[in-house]
Amino acid sequence: MKRLLKYLKYYKKETVLGPLFKLLEASLELIVPLIIAAVIDRGIATGDTSYVVKMCLLLVLLGAVGLFFSVTAQYFAAKASVGFVTRVRHALFGHMQKFSYSDIDELGSSGMITKLTADSDKVQSGLNLTLRLLLRSPFVVFGAMIMAFTVDATSALTFAAVIPVLAVVVFGIMLITMPLYKKVQGGVDKILRKTRENISGVRVIRAFGKEEDEISEFKDENEKLTKIQKRTGHVSALMNPLTYVIINVGIIALINVGALRVYEDPSMTKGDVVALYNYMAQILVELIKLANLIISITKALASASRIADVLDKEPSQSFGTLENSTSASDYYLEFENVSLRYRSSGEDSLTGISFKVRRGETLGIIGGTGSGKTSLINLIPRFYDATGGSIKLFGEDIKNYSEAALRRKIACVPQKAVLFRGTIRENMCWGNPDAEDDELLFAIDTAQAAEVVSDKGGLDARVEQGGRNFSGGQRQRLTIARAIAAKPEILILDDSFSALDYATDAALRRKIRERIKDTTVVIVSQRASSVMDADLIVALDDGEAVGIGTHEELLSGCEIYREIYESQFGGAGNG
Repeated sequence: MKRLLKYLKYYKKETVLGPLFKLLEASLELIVPLIIAAVIDRGIATGDTSYVVKMCLLLVLLGAVGLFFSVTAQYFAAKASVGFVTRVRHALFGHMQKFSYSDIDELGSSGMITKLTADSDKVQSGLNLTLRLLLRSPFVVFGAMIMAFTVDATSALTFAAVIPVLAVVVFGIMLITMPLYKKVQGGVDKILRKTRENISGVRVIRAFGKEEDEISEFKDENEKLTKIQKRTGHVSALMNPLTYVIINVGIIALINVGALRVYEDPSMTKGDVVALYNYMAQILVELIKLANLIISITKALASASRIADVLDKEPSQSFGTLENSTSASDYYLEFENVSLRYRSSGEDSLTGISFKVRRGETLGIIGGTGSGKTSLINLIPRFYDATGGSIKLFGEDIKNYSEAALRRKIACVPQKAVLFRGTIRENMCWGNPDAEDDELLFAIDTAQAAEVVSDKGGLDARVEQGGRNFSGGQRQRLTIARAIAAKPEILILDDSFSALDYATDAALRRKIRERIKDTTVVIVSQRASSVMDADLIVALDDGEAVGIGTHEELLSGCEIYREIYESQFGGAGNG
């Protein structure tokens, strides 16, 4: 929680002025019962109409001043709560950017989205209420009790008996509900994760007729969440009736004692009894407010705790400070007995991978589904860290480079081609913000996307969210162009030709060889045609390199590669 509170220091003035104006407004409210008592005892009892009118005007004035104080308090509370949560969101989003793929896998993308949205909103609402009411309600409760003692100490003893009982009820319920609200938020995360999975995979679900199964699974998760919410609601629902019962019992006792006091003691007036009743009513209202406030604060604290858990989680990766290699090595990329085991896995996904690639060479990685191709190339830009062996870039251990240097030297085109809302130009400039139009057009032409850009209306053509106004093949070509425009020293193409026809695939690879000769290219594919011209090919099977060499060498010496090749070329022999 301390991690979050430091963002409130920018709003010290607001966090002081907000509660202060609320206390000023509460002070005026405590005067009202005394004025009502005076109206009854000095105005109505004596028939002094002018005095009654004067007191009524005073009440109107107090109401107007109190309204001003209340609005001012709301302004400062809103400014502090909105500004605080804005800074927390910025910090949370920035912290999430530091997480490795392993960290994101562990936390869950749906859970992180919930913390940025729903949890942040609850914290904002809770802080706003806290600044306005957390001091005001206790101030009115204890102020009303003190004022009651100034009216009549004997009658006011009722207050001293009621308030401790109320405190036990309110804080007891708060302590019970706080962990329950945390469980509720965990259930919401599961629902969001299930919903997100269904929306993103809706085509697959419908293609296999799995709608009913998915609805059933969602219903089960939703019922679990409902049970937790009901249990939490049952406990929270006790707050208002219990406080009402206790306060009303107190009011009955107060009226009884007050009536007897008026009968027995001439100094005790009817106005005093009404004032005492009003103070008890104020305590009732404020304690109900406090009870609801505590519920809101409990929810906010549960959400804040979840946000703090993410902010307190240190990224599993650390980067060095090296910007450029000083090594004289001839190799741009070296794997030495590299292995990888995911956190949630009981066995290695990659084992004993070793190879070397020189500057300007093309590395092909091929293998069946689940053989570890994507896992291998994810190690190069350090999306994941190898759990064994070492990886060198330009002769230096990959962990010695700064994050900025690593991202600058490597451009990766993932399996799923992703474009972002904006224009084609804005998307193309992601890796090279200062790229000129001729550089962008060169990259686009190299990626065989010139016709796509022309048909869409040029570089300033609009791109909808996710690039949904482009076909799969068009998105792949544009993402390849974006990577080329970044002018990387290592270009990774992770099955980036899957949506392309063979002719476009061949033309694209030919242009890459001709135009970016100094760049080391890593091509991951299940197509033998996409990697057969590579200078070095790594054939993977079940996380192991079963063959390393050229196309001809693997055809003659690697059974897995030969099977892939012959299944696609009909046993036509070597190429």
